[in-house]
Amino acid sequence: MIKFGPSGNSQSFFDAGLKHSEDSAAFVKNMGLDCFEYSFGRGVNMGDAKALSVGDAFRRAGVEISVHAPYFINLAGESDGVEKSFDYILSSARTGKLMGANRVVFHPASQGKLERGEAVSRCKQNLEILTEKIYEHGFDDMLFCPETMGKQRQIGTAEEIAEFCKTDKVFVPCIDFGHVNAREGGSLKSTEDFKRLLSFMISELGFERMERFHTHFSKIQYAAGGEVRHLTFEDEIYGPDYRQFALAVKSLGLKPYVICESAGTQAEDALKIKEFYEKN
Repeated sequence: MIKFGPSGNSQSFFDAGLKHSEDSAAFVKNMGLDCFEYSFGRGVNMGDAKALSVGDAFRRAGVEISVHAPYFINLAGESDGVEKSFDYILSSARTGKLMGANRVVFHPASQGKLERGEAVSRCKQNLEILTEKIYEHGFDDMLFCPETMGKQRQIGTAEEIAEFCKTDKVFVPCIDFGHVNAREGGSLKSTEDFKRLLSFMISELGFERMERFHTHFSKIQYAAGGEVRHLTFEDEIYGPDYRQFALAVKSLGLKPYVICESAGTQAEDALKIKEFYEKN
């Protein structure tokens, strides 16, 4: 079943006087949403007791949860940085599992001073090592979602993510359509544009793997280097349009986790996607 929800808490959550992570579960549920993404963007700093408490709140609300690993992961970096990146991903999985999460989203790498081919090759090799560690730690019942990235110097085109996900069945793509659109200078305009991208991923990974893929969606301002900043659905200049996305997903019979990353209105905009999807 397709699910819709926000990444983190929208401004309306705080305006309602709420502040605890446990409160997010009922807030999301009461809005009519189905899932929630918790970000460890600045580090995995949540203790076990808190993680279990958050997990209990989400289970009681019937809201599924995913986690986003720290932003500074670089699987194409030097050896010490790669080891830290492994730890960020595995720590996210460990704490996420206590929270009841079964998906870990992560940014793959930055190109840095490397030639792009070398950076991609390093990332692929290190994903193979990461796979071994995932199995060693007993996290192979979770899904790990490398994300398409929005800046030109970041590793994470749709083609690169598809190749990375071929490493092992534990990897399922996180397609951030705002990132793809920003990176490609506004490439996602029509339903057919979305279908073309999704059909490519299906051809590379198979329908079964793609049926419940992970996705981030928001409008994003972009420039020559790609992503600049996240916007809200009120923006009329930049895309992509959530309606074309919803129509494409529905026509292909896909049932992803749709996580909205709008700036401050992520819960409200997630609901807009859900309502449009259900009406069309």
